[in-house]
Amino acid sequence: MNFKDLGLSEETIKAIDEFGITEPTSVQSDVIPAILQGRDIFTIAPARCGKTMSYVLPLLDIIHAKKAKNILIITSNSQSAVKASDNMAIFNKYHEISSAAIQDGKEDVADEANVIIGAPDLLLDVVNNDKIDLSKVDILVVDDINLIKKNKQLENLEKILDILPSEKQNIVYTNRRSKETQDILQKILKAPEEIKVDKNKEQEVDSSPKAVEPEEKKAKPNFNVVEDKEAIDLVKKYNSYNGKTPRFILIKGIIAEGEEK
Repeated sequence: MNFKDLGLSEETIKAIDEFGITEPTSVQSDVIPAILQGRDIFTIAPARCGKTMSYVLPLLDIIHAKKAKNILIITSNSQSAVKASDNMAIFNKYHEISSAAIQDGKEDVADEANVIIGAPDLLLDVVNNDKIDLSKVDILVVDDINLIKKNKQLENLEKILDILPSEKQNIVYTNRRSKETQDILQKILKAPEEIKVDKNKEQEVDSSPKAVEPEEKKAKPNFNVVEDKEAIDLVKKYNSYNGKTPRFILIKGIIAEGEEK
């Protein structure tokens, strides 16, 4: 099987080919078509099996086709958030606004897609400070709910879910089943398609783009909404959407000015 068989656009496939990836992994083969079809999905998959690309690639096509405008990706930590945004910037390379539309002034900044990425505690902090609005989310991705549980963030995740609209597509990943997450899974998912990837598929992919690790900061961070610098640099490099769409809004810790480093 190849990526074309999964229903991805020519623009996305061209970026994949150029990056040097030749075949989808097991999780990508199963999840990508289901996301494109708009289904709720519950995926059980081990680490390093290519799960980030399994939702990033179809989401790019959904954004480009204007089938969804507001996407929320909840990750277990900041490293996973950076990995997701970097992947979206890289494989968004050939989804550009037409030059004619730009010259005619037809591009509409208000019509840009919003991709908000962050861990539950950071997201909740900025929501409580009225810095982002999650009331119009079209697609929710939770990556990975079991790791979110391990990080003691299930309560914060539930508070975020209470803010989100009921009508949306829900995509949830976990590295293994957990009794503690069953109630919240039932709250998120509606008649989901369940996809399970064998444990022996761990480390099936080593060619995925590597996330740029955020600098370690010794001072206590405060939380803010920022444009992900690494993703924005990649957008500029690849001229993705001529640097406009989507806007990768990353929730991350920022050192407060004046604090010791």
